[in-house]
Amino acid sequence: MSLPQSDIGLVGLAVMGQNLALNIADHGFRISVYNRTTVTMEKFVAAHPSTPGGLDGQATIEGFVASLKRPRKIIILVKAGAGTDAVIDSLVPHLEEGDIIIDGGNALWTDTIRREKDLKAKGLRFIGSGVSGGEEGARFGPSLMPGGDKAAFEEIRPIWEAIAAKVDDKTGKPLEGATPGHPIVGGVPCTTYIGPNGAGHYVKMVHNGIEYGDMQMICEAFALMKNLLGMSAEECAAVFKTWNTGVLDSFLIEITADILAQKDPVTGKAFVDIVLDTAGQKGTGKWTSTNALDMGVPAPTVAEAVFARYLSAVKEERVNASKLLKGPAVSFTGDKQAMIDAIHDALYCSKICAYAQGFQLMRTAQVDYKWDLPFGEIAKIFRGGCIIRARFLQKITEAYQHNHDLVNLLLDPFFTSELDRCQTNWRKVVAAAATNGVATPTFFSALSYFDAYRTETLPANLLQAQRDFFGAHTYERTDSPRGKFFHLDWPEPGRPQLEV
Repeated sequence: MSLPQSDIGLVGLAVMGQNLALNIADHGFRISVYNRTTVTMEKFVAAHPSTPGGLDGQATIEGFVASLKRPRKIIILVKAGAGTDAVIDSLVPHLEEGDIIIDGGNALWTDTIRREKDLKAKGLRFIGSGVSGGEEGARFGPSLMPGGDKAAFEEIRPIWEAIAAKVDDKTGKPLEGATPGHPIVGGVPCTTYIGPNGAGHYVKMVHNGIEYGDMQMICEAFALMKNLLGMSAEECAAVFKTWNTGVLDSFLIEITADILAQKDPVTGKAFVDIVLDTAGQKGTGKWTSTNALDMGVPAPTVAEAVFARYLSAVKEERVNASKLLKGPAVSFTGDKQAMIDAIHDALYCSKICAYAQGFQLMRTAQVDYKWDLPFGEIAKIFRGGCIIRARFLQKITEAYQHNHDLVNLLLDPFFTSELDRCQTNWRKVVAAAATNGVATPTFFSALSYFDAYRTETLPANLLQAQRDFFGAHTYERTDSPRGKFFHLDWPEPGRPQLEV
């Protein structure tokens, strides 16, 4: 007896692929799976003999494609780049017009645009879908950011909405409690159509850039509590646990409290104290920063987070520098709890700025790529499943619901009032960090961004005069309309000034 055909297929059974396949099967969809190493596929299918939808393991590409209902829907979850292209090339000869390929990896959005164009010429449809939430999210509900062919998305929509994380739409809080075979029922799914061509993967890239900033800020808050206030990891864990009940309530704050409370099973010391301080990365934060530079969008806090990881990597240099370069002696004599409260506010304000920079970058990109990004919906789908899920994303959602054309989150009345309420503490923390020599690059950067953005007249007037002096780059005048440029016939350096 022949087996029923599958609703969807998946290529790539590493950790993310396996968990996403199980998530799909848990929601009653039959899924065919293929992996280049057949034994991996066989072990995976054997380990999960009974799921609501069913797993169909296939040993060949031909058999895999033949096992799918038309139009075929195929998810690729392999290492981004050449690996994705190789899988697409292996699939194309076996596909028919109208079939759909879905790239769920961390692809560069320009690669997604290229792939969609190439496949469209072959009569195939392509979706580039950001998938955020890590292993746990893939298994029980990720945030999904699909872009590409709109009609193709409508065909995968029932699956995407079923497997996505769910939130309570009024509070924005994620719905929890899913277990194998028993997914979440109800709630609002954390997925929406982002836009054509590479829009989905672009938004996922910006998500990851914000994630870089968010993680680095939390580390800086920890560094201040540890190095300035002399607190133990366990004491810091208690603070983060408390913070997770207020405006900073988020996945990253929650896991930070858990990490800081963890003991090393080998030594019994605080686990964080035996982890080497060299951070890795997969490049998406760098993509965000590079794109911001290319587009002329100020996103300094995200860039500082990337640079902080680079600086952490030169461990041997830092060890040597610590013996040669001297800074101030750390000395704190004030109210400890007041400083903890101030660090909370500095983290909160810096976080607002990082999100503002990310959304401003998306706002600029949509013009260049002719997208119409649904910012309120994007904030909505970030509320659950993804790594940056946080309570205050509900406020970002509301900000764009009130004003779709909001040019910068800092100008929304809620965030304006929050920054006004907390900035005294923010400045207090940045000053204390500078005075005591505690490196807090994202706190500094975010505050400088805030101060520059709210300044009517910046010293760029002098900078532009310098450019006109040495390179005849021209300048605009305060007493002439914008867009009209002038050049001054400057004297040689050191010569008398021009006569008025």
